[in-house]
Amino acid sequence: MRMRPTLSWTPSAGLPPATTDPAPVVEALRAGGVLVLSGAGISTESGIPDYRGEGGSLSRHTPMTYQDFTAGPQARRRYWARSHLGWKTFRRARPNAGHRAVAAFGRGRLLSGVITQNVDGLHQAAGSEDVVELHGGLDRVVCLSCETFVSRGEVARRLEEANPGFEPVAATVNPDGDADLTDEQVGDFRVVPCAVCGGVLKPDVVFFGETVPAARVEHCRELIDGATSLLVLGSSLTVMSGLRFVRQAAGAGKPVFIVNREPTRGDDRAVTRISLPLGQALGTVAGLLGIAVEDTEAAARPGGGEGCVSA
Repeated sequence: MRMRPTLSWTPSAGLPPATTDPAPVVEALRAGGVLVLSGAGISTESGIPDYRGEGGSLSRHTPMTYQDFTAGPQARRRYWARSHLGWKTFRRARPNAGHRAVAAFGRGRLLSGVITQNVDGLHQAAGSEDVVELHGGLDRVVCLSCETFVSRGEVARRLEEANPGFEPVAATVNPDGDADLTDEQVGDFRVVPCAVCGGVLKPDVVFFGETVPAARVEHCRELIDGATSLLVLGSSLTVMSGLRFVRQAAGAGKPVFIVNREPTRGDDRAVTRISLPLGQALGTVAGLLGIAVEDTEAAARPGGGEGCVSA
């Protein structure tokens, strides 16, 4: 039986209303030492849908879980067929104004770091450095047997060779890069094994039902300890993966600021929530700080693709 990801939570009563005034975020950034925690909502303006916002994919789509993926070849065939098709669309996504603003804040030495729950590589493509990918990255694939890593581009090339003419039309592409295909469209899609040992290949991302590596979590906790404040961008904080860092920051007396159109599970720990589109909000913040946001991409695009993660 497939494990259903957490879809929603019940907002606490008595929360203060959200604001559209970005002044608190401006002042926090001006003071420096801000740690950014981003979620799927920062990438929606790049054409990547989110999970739980209005029209979010979890209302119609159950991502592949780690348990299903490792259970048998048929599930992996379905997964790789759908994600291989989704990769072609997903990898073309480009950083938006929100990603570029975060990169500009970093260049201005206003940030202590960036933790992202996303696996799309768009923060790095916009120029942010030393980004912690909480749920892994789509630009690499790992063998579950010998733990060899290989680029997603290389795996995509091998899948193309193994499945010539595989070009079904997907109804939609989900935020995990998984294209919606019927079993008939998946057909007898051929999955390629590890080129080193013949083992099972899996994108180096944290699937639903899988845990974030302990060392990565500890590194993020250390970043929280070293920050002066936490700025959450585009995350509903529905699952503990990101919420734990909000709770840690608030528990240590560090102010938490949230920019998200809809209420989040962390609102009760936040100084304020700003309800504005992220690109607009962060562009306004950058203007008030006198920081130029470059409308260009970094020279190297890490890539994009699939992965079943929570944000």
